[in-house]
Amino acid sequence: MMASTLSTHFDFKLPNPQQMFTPTSSLVAITVIPTKPSRKNPSFSAKFHHLHHYRHLWNSFFKTKSCSLRTVLRKVSGDDGAIDANSQEPAAVSDGEGINSSSSSLGDNSVALFVRMLGLDHDALDREQAIVALWEYSLWGKECIDAIMRFQGCINLTVNLLNSKSSAICEAAAGLLRSISSINLYRDLVAEGGAIEAITGLLSRPSLTSEVKEQSLCTLWNLSVDEKLRVKIANLDILLLLINSLDDDVIKVKVAAGGVLANLALSHCNHNIMVEVGVIPKLAKLLITDVEGSKVIRKEARNALLELAKDHYYRILIIEEGLVPVPLVGAAAYKSFRPELHSWSTMPDGPEIERTSKGPSTFGASESLLGLNVDKNMDIEEAKMNAILGQARQQFLARMGVIELDDERKSQTESPTDQRFTLLPWMDGVARLVLILGLEDEVAISRAAESVADSSINEHMRASFKEAGAIQHLIRHLNHNSAAVRSAVTNALERLSVSHVVCQVLEAKGILHPLVCNLKHPEISESLMEKNLDILARILDPGKEMKSKFFDGPVNGLRKGLDAARSLNVSVGLTGDRAMSIMESRKELLDSAVITRLVEILKTSPSNLQRKAASILEFMTIIEPSMEMIMTVDILSGLDAVFQQKALKEMEADLEGQEPDKYALELEEAGLAVSAASRLLTKLLDSRQFCQKIDSTHFTKLLRKILKSDIPLHNKDWVAACLVKLSSLSGPNVDFENPINMEVTLYETIPRLIEQINLSLSPEAQEDAVVELSRIISEGVVDSTLAVASEGGMYPLVNLIKEGSERAVEAALSILYNLSMNDENHSAIIAAGAVPALRRIVLLQRSHWTIALRLLRNLPV
Repeated sequence: MMASTLSTHFDFKLPNPQQMFTPTSSLVAITVIPTKPSRKNPSFSAKFHHLHHYRHLWNSFFKTKSCSLRTVLRKVSGDDGAIDANSQEPAAVSDGEGINSSSSSLGDNSVALFVRMLGLDHDALDREQAIVALWEYSLWGKECIDAIMRFQGCINLTVNLLNSKSSAICEAAAGLLRSISSINLYRDLVAEGGAIEAITGLLSRPSLTSEVKEQSLCTLWNLSVDEKLRVKIANLDILLLLINSLDDDVIKVKVAAGGVLANLALSHCNHNIMVEVGVIPKLAKLLITDVEGSKVIRKEARNALLELAKDHYYRILIIEEGLVPVPLVGAAAYKSFRPELHSWSTMPDGPEIERTSKGPSTFGASESLLGLNVDKNMDIEEAKMNAILGQARQQFLARMGVIELDDERKSQTESPTDQRFTLLPWMDGVARLVLILGLEDEVAISRAAESVADSSINEHMRASFKEAGAIQHLIRHLNHNSAAVRSAVTNALERLSVSHVVCQVLEAKGILHPLVCNLKHPEISESLMEKNLDILARILDPGKEMKSKFFDGPVNGLRKGLDAARSLNVSVGLTGDRAMSIMESRKELLDSAVITRLVEILKTSPSNLQRKAASILEFMTIIEPSMEMIMTVDILSGLDAVFQQKALKEMEADLEGQEPDKYALELEEAGLAVSAASRLLTKLLDSRQFCQKIDSTHFTKLLRKILKSDIPLHNKDWVAACLVKLSSLSGPNVDFENPINMEVTLYETIPRLIEQINLSLSPEAQEDAVVELSRIISEGVVDSTLAVASEGGMYPLVNLIKEGSERAVEAALSILYNLSMNDENHSAIIAAGAVPALRRIVLLQRSHWTIALRLLRNLPV
C-alpha cells in the first residue's frame, strides 16, 4: 500500500487561484479542494501602504494573467526604487500557456523580496504579508515552488514563523511548508529544517484555529510519505496530538490526522507505540459510526487498521472493537450467488419462519417484505434480529451486483491468492462472511473460513456466527474436494466449538458423521487430526451435562443472545426425530476402526492429542455396548504409553541446560494427558471384565511414580483417585499404613489443602481445609509435617491465626504446634510472622491461648 501525499501534478495552465493541492488517498482518487486562504484587509499605516498595494497588484497579476511583473515591481517600489526590476518586458500570458522564462525571471526578484521580508529584522506585519504572498504563490504549482526553493534559508525562516502568536502567520507558514513538502525533492529539507518539531509545538497549543491545524497536519501527512521520516514523526507527543485531532469538529482536520496515521502504519516498527497510545479504538470508532461530510477519513482509518491487522494480536484488538476482517474476493465471485426468490423465508440459522397468512400475496410482497409482516407480539432475540438485518443488507448488495464493484478491475489483474481484506462493522462483516461461504469459489470459501476462525475470539462473535447461519455452510464444506477448504473450515469449526452453546448446534446439524469419516481417513494430517479431535472432545465431553446445569454465560459476550440457546430447545432442534438422529450419529463412534485409531493416537502421538483421544474414549465407556468393543482392542498398551511418555521420563533426568519455559509447557501438557488417561482408566475399572485383564501392580507402580512427580497439582486429582481404585481391587483398605493411601495423602491431599487455605476467598472453605489438614496430622501420618513444611504451609497457617474463625485458629495452632516439634521448622515459622500473632493471642487471652503459649515456648524467642 503506497503512502498518500499532496498532488503535485499540473499542466502549467494558469489555474484558478481558488485551487489548492491537498493530500489524497492512494486508494481513492479524490481531491479535496478547500477554499483559498482569505485575509481581511487590515488598516495599515502610511509606512506600510506600499506593501498593501503590492499584495493587491500581486493578486491582480494572477487574475488578469497579462500584467507584467516589471510593471508590478515599478508600482511597488514607488519613489524608493528598492527593487531593481529587469528592463525587459515579459510577454503576455494567454490562456493555455505556462509561465514563460521572462516572467519567471522577474518572479525570482519578487520572491527574493518576500523571502527577505521573512527575517526577524522586519516588522510582524511585513512577515505576515510576505508569508501569505509566498504561500499563495506556491499554490500555482511546482515551478513556483522551485522558484521559492532557489533561495537558501527560506525553509528555516518559514519554520521559525510557526512560533508566532499570530494565527494568520502560523497558517500561512504551515501552508507554505505543506506545498513545499508535496515535492519529493524538498521533503527531506523541510524535515531537516525542524518542521516536525515546530509543528509539534504548534499543535500543542491549547487554543488553535482549525485552519492552522489543517495546514500543520497536512504538512505532517506529506512528510510521513518518506519511510525514514515516519519513525521521527511516530513519537508519543505527535501520536497523542493526532488522536485528539480525530475528535475535532472540522472534518478536514480529521481527514489530515487520519492520513498521517495511515502513513505511519505502513512502517511495522511504528505499530507497537501506535497501539499503546490507543489508536485502534479511535480509528475503529470512525468506521463504526457515520462521519458526516467525508468518506476520505473512513478510508484512511481503514487503511491504518488494515496495516495494524497484519499482526495477529493487534487483529484481535481490532475485532474486540467491533470490526471484522472480511476478504475481498472480487465482484466476479458473487455471480454464483443464487437467492431463493420464490421460497418462504427462513431465519439465517435455518429454522423456517411460521406463516401467518393462509395464501401468498398477489405480488409476493408477503415473502419479499417479510420483515415488515412480523407479528408485533412475536418475541425475537436481539442476536437474531441483528443476523436478519445483516443478511438482508448483504444479500441486497449481492442481488444488485454492487459488492466489491470498485475492486472488480483490480481483482481481474491480481493473482487469485491475493490476500486483500477490508474491515466491516461486526453485523455486516458476519453476514458478508456467511454470504461468501455460500458461494462456489474455492479460494473465496477458504479465505472466508479463515476470517471466521480469526474473528471467533469471544462468545459474542461465536454466537453471532451461529445466528447468522455460518455453521451449516461450514459443516457442508467439511467434505469439500479442496484440501485447503477442508483445512480452513475445520479450523473455523474448532474455534467456534469453544462455545458450549455452539457445540450443541454442531451436533444437532450433523457434524459427527464427517468428523468420524475424517478419523478413519489414513492420510489425514496431524494438524487436521488435532482439530478434529478438539471438536469431538468438546462435543462428547462427559462433563457437558453437568456444565449445562451450571453454565452462566460468558463474561465478555452477550447474555441475551445465549439464554435461549443454552438448552436443547426448538432452535437447536434436539427434540423428536432430531434427538434420535443424534443418538444414531453417536453410535458411529463405536466403529472398531475409530476405536483402533484412537488407541493408536494414545500410543504414538504427542501429549495434546493423547489427552483428546482419552477424553473421547472415556465418553465411549458411558455407552454400555461400547465396552465390549473397547475390550477388543489393546487399550492397555495405549494407557501404558501415556503413563510412560517421554516428558515424564525426562523429569527424572538432570534438568540442567533445559529451557524453563519449554520445560514448564511440556510438564503442563504431560499432566493434562496423564489426568485424562487416569480418568479413562478409572471408568474402565468399573468393568469386571476389564479388571480381570489389567495388571494392577504394573499400573499402580506407574501411577505412584507420577503422583510423586512435578506435574501440576490439579492434574494429580484423577491420578490419586485411580490409585485408590486400583488398590481396592485387592480389598478395601483405608488405613494410612497402606503405602498408596499414605502417598496420596502426602503428594495430593496435603498440597491441595494448603493451596485451598492459601488461595480460597471463602472463609468457610479455608476453615474446612485447615480442619481436615489438622485431622491428617493428628492421626500421625508419616512425614505429614514434612509435607506441610515443604509445601510452604507456614505462611497461610500464620495468616489464618490472625484473621480466621475460632475453629480455624484452633486447627491452625494445632498444626503449627506439631511443626514446632521439629527444630528445622523454627526459622520458617518465625519468618512467617508467627511470634507477634501468638503474643497477641496470649495477651488478649483469646480462646486457645494456652496452645499459643506452648507454641511460643517451643520457639527460640
